[in-house]
Amino acid sequence: MKRLLILGAGTAGTMMANHLRKRVNPADWRMTLIDQYPKHYYQPGFLFMPFGLYSEADVVRPKRDFIPRGLDYVEGKVERIDAEKNRVRLASGGSLDYDLLIVATGAKTAPDQTEGMTEGDWRKRVFDFYTFEGATALRRALRDWQGGRLVVHISEMPIKCPVAPLEFSFLADWWLAQRGLREKTELTYVTPLSSAFTKPICSEVLGHLLRQKRIQVVTDFNIARVDNERHRIVSWDEKEVPYDLLVTVPTNMGDAVIERSGLGDELNFIPTDRHTLQSKEHPNVFAIGDATDLPASKAGSVAHFEAEVLTKNLLHAMREEPLEKDFDGHANCFIETGYGKAVLIDFNYEVQPVQGTFPLPGLGPFSLLKESRLNHWGKLAFRWIYWNVLLKAAPMPGIGHRMSRAGKQLPAEALQAGAAA
Repeated sequence: MKRLLILGAGTAGTMMANHLRKRVNPADWRMTLIDQYPKHYYQPGFLFMPFGLYSEADVVRPKRDFIPRGLDYVEGKVERIDAEKNRVRLASGGSLDYDLLIVATGAKTAPDQTEGMTEGDWRKRVFDFYTFEGATALRRALRDWQGGRLVVHISEMPIKCPVAPLEFSFLADWWLAQRGLREKTELTYVTPLSSAFTKPICSEVLGHLLRQKRIQVVTDFNIARVDNERHRIVSWDEKEVPYDLLVTVPTNMGDAVIERSGLGDELNFIPTDRHTLQSKEHPNVFAIGDATDLPASKAGSVAHFEAEVLTKNLLHAMREEPLEKDFDGHANCFIETGYGKAVLIDFNYEVQPVQGTFPLPGLGPFSLLKESRLNHWGKLAFRWIYWNVLLKAAPMPGIGHRMSRAGKQLPAEALQAGAAA
């Protein structure tokens, strides 16, 4: 009997386990899922926790609740992937051989990569919200906020959910206004990019919202260090941004096991074929979700679309058939803008976000690249969909892994900018 291993029981790994359990004959392939952590986190919910909109109960479930029967589950730490020998070594001392390997080890924040970030101000004036612990600590800090300089900051790209720092800024503007603290707060958004977002048309829309909400923007800021004594962040070219409360997105990196295994780039992301999801170096290794180096968003929707393509390609690999070059970089994301509204974007490798309707051409019900209350409710509904549909690999009628151009307004610059990205 042949063996398939899945490393990581986060969003991508859990979806793959459920997809494959439905499609693979257990008499032919033994499948094993390995993860060291017992809790599964709904990471998009971390955005809402600092503002008291979500509680711990909304974002945490036991991982075992989503792992299908008929699949081996090992709760343990992977020490090393020995790709030359088709073997995974566990920290406990054991090892598992494989014929096919799926790496779904995700991405993690690495605040220690920035000088001074984890020193005196850490979790006192400097917080992140990309971790459960960080979001919880930031919630406590905001309860005591009475005004001052609130800075939202991105260390470097790529990051998980690239729009989340913008969403935090918009929600902070709303939250402060509700509490009579907006006029007492100088709200600043600091990014290493040259504009609000990576895609020009979308960046123009989001930039307008930042100006409308009187959120100051500092672009091209590449952080060198956090000055804990003077409470400011300093760039490599010595620009400074002072803060009373810094909400930062630290450097995001792939799991340390990728570095230990010599399989990743300088940020521990695996070089992956952008259309097949096969490792560029090892034909029987595949990567999915945040573990890849793909030029696509590191977001749950992307992992969902990738999982559909990867499932087909693994079935091809099991039968020694050619792989399908079918993943187009499709990403779909609701962007909270505050005051009970949100923007929806839908794009891929070739087409940047544009206006239109989704998922039905001309009917919606969601509008693309425009604020609406319905988009906000779509964002909130996604939590239920995540727990009950996405993780369980249930079908979502009308939303395919390939981005549809129907219902979208596609000026020439949308195609040209998207293709060049």
